[in-house]
Amino acid sequence: MKQLSLMTAASIAFSASGVIAGGIERSTQSAMVLFEKGNYAELSFSHVAPSVTGVGAGTVANPAQPTPGAASGNMAKSYSQIGFAYKHQINDRLSAALIYDVPYGANVLYPAATGYFNRGAQAEINSSSLTALIKYTTPSNFSVFGGLRYQRMDANAIVPIVGGYTVNTTTDSGTGFVLGAAYEKPEIALRVALTYNSKIDHAVTSTEAFNFGAIPTPDSTTRFSTPESLNLEFQSGVNANTLVFGSIRWVGWSNFNLSPAQYVGATGDPIVSYSNDVITYNIGVGRKFNDTWSAALTLGYEKSNGPFSANLGPTDGNLSIGLGGTYKKGKMKITAGVRYVDIGNAQTTLAANLPASNFTSNHAVAVGFKIGYSF
Repeated sequence: MKQLSLMTAASIAFSASGVIAGGIERSTQSAMVLFEKGNYAELSFSHVAPSVTGVGAGTVANPAQPTPGAASGNMAKSYSQIGFAYKHQINDRLSAALIYDVPYGANVLYPAATGYFNRGAQAEINSSSLTALIKYTTPSNFSVFGGLRYQRMDANAIVPIVGGYTVNTTTDSGTGFVLGAAYEKPEIALRVALTYNSKIDHAVTSTEAFNFGAIPTPDSTTRFSTPESLNLEFQSGVNANTLVFGSIRWVGWSNFNLSPAQYVGATGDPIVSYSNDVITYNIGVGRKFNDTWSAALTLGYEKSNGPFSANLGPTDGNLSIGLGGTYKKGKMKITAGVRYVDIGNAQTTLAANLPASNFTSNHAVAVGFKIGYSF
């Protein structure tokens, strides 16, 4: 069963990442590469194609419902990202890992040629992180691990409806920490791991203007923190060729608040914030067909929280299904997979707690590819 665990690991990792999730999340920040056997390196690529469209709410024109019945067009741009991880087995008890990923991001672009109130609005959030971890395993198969995460972020946005507002930020870096513990029972491919990722504080210089840059304002410092999170990841063999696995991930999005000074002064609200924390559930089954081929099927769920979502992020919860296959030859394994995400319905608002738009029947398709090599 130990071999089965290794062969399905890449499928598990793919099925849990690279899709639309709560907040602006694009990575689960998993530390499970630490549990690969021996020395190991992997390179991954994913591409996500979302379709997120809505219609203006209301039946009569008023400030809170300015474009009833107008279609928004697809406001979510496709994106691609890469990841890298290296794990080194120092001795029988100690191992270390270095992980590069893209933890957060946003690519918003409302088509300009519509009658929708938020037409022409766009936003981009970029990030990258490098995480260094070390793990110690006891003779009784308990292990503890932890380390540091270095993270960089920047953002820009255009919001025509707010007086032609624009903002561009500098790039800021911050450092957080990771702590975790796990228990393994190799004879039945059992592993249960709990990982805590701390919040990371940032302070960027925001250059804001109105009338699409014609009316500049003084630069200001915008402070925000990316959220803390908790991952519970588990797997267990059912028989010699079948593995069940899953994860529960909590992220403290209710404490995330991006509030450039001039935007808040004009609207009274942050440009991006979230009312609720997010819990995401994944469950799956892996099957080994022979020494070369294995596959995994996953299901995911993230509940809708309501009542309103941000106009720059009009999604609320999701359901997903993923299928991945792994080919193993010698020390190399190659995994490819696809995941379909049914994005939860959402309403946005402008004022007076009235819905400004309804976003329904939306989805995303994610594909991924990973190469791993043991040595």
